[in-house]
Amino acid sequence: MRFFPKLFASPAALRRVGIIGINQRNAEFVLPENPRKFYDRVDSKLTTKKLALAASIPTPTLYGVIRRQSARKMVRELALEHGSLVIKPNRGSGGKGILVLTGMVGDNYRKASGVELGEDELRWHISNILGGLFSLGGHRDFALVEECVYPDPILADLSFQGSPDLRIIVFRGYPVMAMLRVATRKSDGRANLHQGALGLGIDLATGLIHHAYASGGSVTEHPDTGAPLLGKAIPHWEVVLPLAVKAAGTTGLNYVGVDLMMDAKRGPLLLETNARPGLTIQMANGAGLYPRLKKLRERQEEYPEEEAEERIAFSMEQFGK
Repeated sequence: MRFFPKLFASPAALRRVGIIGINQRNAEFVLPENPRKFYDRVDSKLTTKKLALAASIPTPTLYGVIRRQSARKMVRELALEHGSLVIKPNRGSGGKGILVLTGMVGDNYRKASGVELGEDELRWHISNILGGLFSLGGHRDFALVEECVYPDPILADLSFQGSPDLRIIVFRGYPVMAMLRVATRKSDGRANLHQGALGLGIDLATGLIHHAYASGGSVTEHPDTGAPLLGKAIPHWEVVLPLAVKAAGTTGLNYVGVDLMMDAKRGPLLLETNARPGLTIQMANGAGLYPRLKKLRERQEEYPEEEAEERIAFSMEQFGK
């Protein structure tokens, strides 16, 4: 069922179209489907990367790990060597603490938004990562320094400066729903909806963008660039869903958000997996998750031994527009 969200829709109206909220997500899907003992596989980005590489799932190249403040000089050396890089907290969530540096301007670093960042500001940011400011539970953390992925030109045109990424929810090995998250001026080059990015719903059968959402309602054009958002095809779609299902399989969890980025040269790369994927993907698609999850639960109980190819084919057939 399609819907066009209203800012102040009643809970009853949302339930009628199958929208699930955080409480229902946690009670029906996160807690019973995701064994707590496996959470470190998704909460630690370094662990996620190691599991992915062991399963031959491509990820952005890891340049280094910052575990103490004195190691921050590594960032300047890497920025001079590679020109661009990404610094992220190992246990960050919701896109918080991710710093995208696209080059040097004299002694300063240039962020994806074009704003310059001085050495003192970089040191402060890394101190906040190490102190756990951006991390789950506020515990001390360390920072990963990775290659900066340059998006496929088809998708880069949809975003404002930053690189768009894909979010696919996988339930018991079945793709459920997908969206492309694209950066805006408001989101400072980051593709996180809570920070002002856009969510573009994707047809599972074709990989075509069929719906777009910005904070407050549906849109058809990018608010900063004016670029049309609908009708674009996600490159390498035939690879995306099998890769997402394979990545979800490394976690030991049954309800997983899989985040990918489409690199211009290497194709889809795994960024991270998530045991508590956000729910704005419903707004991006103009559809509720619950009817799909219910259908997939019934399917899996009837056909528990389906191969990955069969599960993907079923989802594409059932949830294509």
